[in-house]
Amino acid sequence: MEHVNEKEHNYIPERTKWKRQLFRIIFKADTKLGKLFDIFLLALIVLSTFIVMMESVKVYDAKLHNLFLVLEIIITLIFTVEYILRIVVVRNKKDYVFSFFGIIDFLAILPFYLSLFFPITKYFLIIRMLRMLRIFRILNLLDFMNDGYLIVSAMKKSSRKIYIFLLFLMIFSVIVGSMMFMVEGHREGFESIPQSIYWAVVTVTTVGYGDVSPTTPLGKFFAIVLMLAGYSIIAVPTGIITAEMRNKRQIYELVCPRCSNTDIDDDANYCKKCGERVSS
Repeated sequence: MEHVNEKEHNYIPERTKWKRQLFRIIFKADTKLGKLFDIFLLALIVLSTFIVMMESVKVYDAKLHNLFLVLEIIITLIFTVEYILRIVVVRNKKDYVFSFFGIIDFLAILPFYLSLFFPITKYFLIIRMLRMLRIFRILNLLDFMNDGYLIVSAMKKSSRKIYIFLLFLMIFSVIVGSMMFMVEGHREGFESIPQSIYWAVVTVTTVGYGDVSPTTPLGKFFAIVLMLAGYSIIAVPTGIITAEMRNKRQIYELVCPRCSNTDIDDDANYCKKCGERVSS
């Protein structure tokens, strides 16, 4: 599993002084200017998110539409300049452009410019909400992204088991829905097999909207059995993914070669007990 910090290390520019200084301000938060820059970006992200939400409220959008538009233009221009500066200062520009946050930065400004030429794309401006993901970088939460990669990797590894489980769940829902169609005898909510299958899926997943419910004693009995079975069925994919995550964690878990200590942080270079180097 590739560590996020290793990728960021490849971004460090050559020995050009102004690039290194700008890089430290934009990508790091260990200087006063760097911290102020992160706070400024955080404020813009929060403001942009607030504007997107308020635009969806017709009352506020009707009164403050022009203000929202001007603010969005200013914010987009600032993010555009920032995106260009990030590309300019990094050493491996391709690595940044096609990285997770590089794509997020690009998608956050792209819809606005598309809306200038293609009015229909204004509905895609909601993609601006993706800017919120940049909070992970601003608040130095990149290390926690490794846990996210671990979850995704576990889900991919256990995908075949989950597909089999979903297939079983679909067949089970069709059978139960068909049975309820016969039991309820064309009553409200069970006029057809597809409607009965909808009720079965809602019940077995323990969602329980309550818009459809059986009225016959036998139908209620089937509903009770289905509700109790739902708790066991929903636990199956959780157990599959959890077991796979445990296996992945054991693979990537750091172990001290000297004292066999396993209580080592993911980003640690040395053992906290004996001081032996544990990272390559």
